[in-house]
Amino acid sequence: MSETKTAPVLTAKDFATDQEVRWCPGCGDYSILAQVQKVMPTLGIPRENIVFISGIGCSSRFPYYMNTFGMHSIHGRATAVASGLKATRPELSVWIITGDGDSLSIGGNHTIHLLRRNFDVNILLFNNQIYGLTKGQYSPTSEEKKITKSTPMGSIDHPFNPAALALGADATFVARTMDRDPKHLQAMLLRANAHKGSSFLEIYQNCNIFNDGAPMRTRAHLSWRSIKTVTSLTTGLLRSLPKREPSRSKPYS
Repeated sequence: MSETKTAPVLTAKDFATDQEVRWCPGCGDYSILAQVQKVMPTLGIPRENIVFISGIGCSSRFPYYMNTFGMHSIHGRATAVASGLKATRPELSVWIITGDGDSLSIGGNHTIHLLRRNFDVNILLFNNQIYGLTKGQYSPTSEEKKITKSTPMGSIDHPFNPAALALGADATFVARTMDRDPKHLQAMLLRANAHKGSSFLEIYQNCNIFNDGAPMRTRAHLSWRSIKTVTSLTTGLLRSLPKREPSRSKPYS
């Protein structure tokens, strides 16, 4: 009689690596990493079928700390790399880790076109309104008049609202959460994973070194200029549409 082998029960520790986590003490990225590691075992997906792909920035060290397959790619191109992977290996669970500078500046076009193509991938956008890795320059989500090393007289640019941008690109799943609310963050990660198509999850994330208190200033700033919809201030699920056929996700024969 042959023995039936059962898959081992995984825990958050099984998704942690032996790499030293190299973020500043107090960074919101620690909370996001912890919640992702807690959620992963509940998905029922083998680790060898999970891939984390990042671009460049503080958040983009993420793949080093996840005991799955992953790739630390180039600035703004994580979405392009992930699209290629999903097209050739549609059975994989693909997660894109990016920041407000990585995905909305140099990678802006890649982001919106991934959303309109609706590949079945998950985008986690860490929004701290600053370029943290390069030590404190203003980003596409920094508020107007923001004084930084690159804008000593204050920024003259109006910031992007990432959730509104995703809705405008006709994304089929758009949600927002924050690093300091772990239960809500876990719930949104689960909703994003369950969605069939591109899921876009903006995560308000504090940079206590170069932009302390960023999540609260983001919400206060958006309240006066954004259109009066839930995209202005609200955390939570902003859109989840029925399945829309994604762009061809299998290689042409």
